[in-house]
Amino acid sequence: MEVMDIRPLLAPVVSFACAGMVFFYGSNRHWRHFWMLSAAITKMVIVLSMLPGSLRGTVYYYDVIDFTGGVGLGFRADALGMFFSLVSATLWVITTIYAIGYMGGDEKRIRFFGFFALCVSSTVGIAFANNLLTLFLFYEMLTICTYPLVIHKETPEALRAGRKYLAYTLIGGAFILIGSVMTLDAVGTLNLDRPGILNATVDPGSLALIFFLLIAGFGVKAAIMPIHGWLPTAMVAPTPVSALLHAVAVVKVGAFGILRTVYNVFGVDLLGDLGYTTPLAWLAAFTIIAASTIAIFQGNLKRRLAYSTISQLSYIVLGAAVLTPFAATAAIAHIANQAFAKITMFFVAGAIERTTGKTEIRELDGIGHRMPWTMGAFTVASLSFTGFPLFAGFITKWYLCLGSLEAGQWWFLGVMVASSLLNAAYFLPIVYLAFFKPLPHHEGRRDEESPRIHEARPSLLIPTLLCAAYVIVLGASADVPGMPFSLAKAAVQFVFGM
Repeated sequence: MEVMDIRPLLAPVVSFACAGMVFFYGSNRHWRHFWMLSAAITKMVIVLSMLPGSLRGTVYYYDVIDFTGGVGLGFRADALGMFFSLVSATLWVITTIYAIGYMGGDEKRIRFFGFFALCVSSTVGIAFANNLLTLFLFYEMLTICTYPLVIHKETPEALRAGRKYLAYTLIGGAFILIGSVMTLDAVGTLNLDRPGILNATVDPGSLALIFFLLIAGFGVKAAIMPIHGWLPTAMVAPTPVSALLHAVAVVKVGAFGILRTVYNVFGVDLLGDLGYTTPLAWLAAFTIIAASTIAIFQGNLKRRLAYSTISQLSYIVLGAAVLTPFAATAAIAHIANQAFAKITMFFVAGAIERTTGKTEIRELDGIGHRMPWTMGAFTVASLSFTGFPLFAGFITKWYLCLGSLEAGQWWFLGVMVASSLLNAAYFLPIVYLAFFKPLPHHEGRRDEESPRIHEARPSLLIPTLLCAAYVIVLGASADVPGMPFSLAKAAVQFVFGM
């Protein structure tokens, strides 16, 4: 059942209005924090208010303007969009609290929080986009609004990272625009309201080109190899920005765009006949293994996390490309599973940096003895990515394995096993250093010249622990009615006509 409702529009408008208040009245610290937290909570309430209806199969929509037949600005909260927006809205609240603690005293914090709010507005706009035009407009808005965050420090390194980020993502946006125009020309609509708007009557050459353009365009932000180069470079940004890039927005909208391309633009039946997703699946498998291998050799903590993100995002791509219900469930669920685990890790990296000044993995000997809660959260996220049962990451890998067997593509089970071993190889040594190595001698003394390392302040620690708790909850409650996993299943049922 479809119901006209203004809430899919209000969700992105709230954070857009918040950005305006921050830019104009953000010089007052208390008011700035008030607007950020109020808008984050309001957005989450708006999204949550649609959750009961979404679980019952209700789709909420709101058309803002119709330019011409099949082309307009509109919003639609279906199960897939609701899943993504629920993750983004929840993490905006948590990340706002963390960013307030992390950015305290920063001279450019007004600009930071203003563009931070605009990024979240763009992300929710993408989640609720009713058509490719709306999705494209918010996608490009996200690119532009993220740039000031990437170059926040305005060092030569940050400016180079910003230029590289723009070069990659604007070219990707151009691909999406061309692919969208070709789609409109082929079928006369850009609406994403059904499982597949393209059909077999369209010229095969056009279908192949549209698929390439849309997958490549979205694949830039999804960091599929070899178009991933901007992401490790962007780690020069402040940690809350890294968390935003890797969990709340940017890379996740790239993966989300690929899901929309596979499920709503082409549809599983057409792609099954065309066979285009087979090379995409192998490219995703290559990215999973190659990025994980590179991560092992990264000595900087944030760069290791960056290559881990490149690998983890391709789980979503692989799940979409396998074209079975189980694999699709894994692809959608991993939007949340990866988001909460990875943001936990970036929160830990930022807390360590702010508390101790350490950024290199070799400096983390014994840090778990002084920051046990912080490193405990990192351990939870590590176990999730490695695929231990009862953690969120296990759900993704289990359903991907089932989906591979369902499709008769058993060799992807080998990819899952290899990926889990590689995840263990680059995450568990950090846990070992933290808890099983002693603190360096000079850090064990209690004199004034070498103060003891201690836990991060509450504004950094509490958000970290909340995200780690979500990782456990998402893994242990997958079959509980009303949990986010139920939305993933509802989206799969729509896509496959189940």
